[in-house]
Amino acid sequence: MFQPIKLGLSEYLSHYYNGLSATTKPLHEYTQRGLSKSIVWTPGRMIDSAEEMLAAWQRNDSDDAPSHPQKLPIILVAMAKDYVPSGRDYTRQVAERQMIIIPEDPKERLFGLRTIAADIRVQLAIFAADEPTARSLAAQFCLYIDVLPNRTFWASHRFAGLDLEWPIQLESSDAPAMVIPNEAKNLTILALDITLRSSLPLFDNPKDDDPNDGKGTTGDPEDPHGYPTVQVVDLIDLSEENAEHHSIIEAVL
Repeated sequence: MFQPIKLGLSEYLSHYYNGLSATTKPLHEYTQRGLSKSIVWTPGRMIDSAEEMLAAWQRNDSDDAPSHPQKLPIILVAMAKDYVPSGRDYTRQVAERQMIIIPEDPKERLFGLRTIAADIRVQLAIFAADEPTARSLAAQFCLYIDVLPNRTFWASHRFAGLDLEWPIQLESSDAPAMVIPNEAKNLTILALDITLRSSLPLFDNPKDDDPNDGKGTTGDPEDPHGYPTVQVVDLIDLSEENAEHHSIIEAVL
C-alpha cells in the first residue's frame, strides 16, 4: 500500500538529481555517476545511526567488483516506520465505503472505495567529504522543492489492471538541513526532514464466490469481477383499470 509512495518519491528525486549544478569538483563526478549510485533507499530513520548507514552503503558491492568504499557524496533516503493520520484541518479520510466506477475502466465495473490520509515522514541524509559539496546539495534540494509544481508528485496505485495516479503533496517547502555530528575527520553529514501528505486508495471487489457482475475473470486479481448492479426494473401495474399499462425504470445501485 505504501510502496507506490516510495516509487513516486524515487521518480521525484530523480528530477532533482538530473537538474543538479556541479558547483564543486566532487559534485561534477556525482552528477556523472548515475542515479542508482547517488541516491539510495535505506531502512528506517537514519538520524540516530547515520554513520552506520553510510558504512553499510560503503560495504555494498554495487559494481559486482571486489569490495571497496563507495565514493562521496551520497544521499541516503529513509521513510519512517510509524503511521500518522493527516490532521482534520488539512483533509478527511473517506472512512465509509463509497461505490464507484473508475472512469478509466473500459468494463465500467462497480467497486468499493475508501481512502486513507496519512502524513509520511521522510529523511534525506547527505554525506560528503567536504562542507561546500554537502551544503550545495542541500541548498539545491531546498531550491528544487520551492518550485511550485515540485510541491506535488504522483504515486501510481494498481487495481483491476489499471494504474491510477494519486497525488502526494509536500507539507512544507521549508526543509532546513541539520548538521549531524560525527567522529570522522573528513565527513560532513546534513539531514533534511520532509513530510508527505498522502492519499491512499483502498479498493475492494466481491470474492469469486460472491454475487458479482460477471465482467471479470474468476481467480485473476488483475481482472476482478465488479459488484452486481440493477440496470432495468420492470414495474407492472396489475390493477384492473391499468392491466395493460407497463413502465420501465432504469436504476443503478
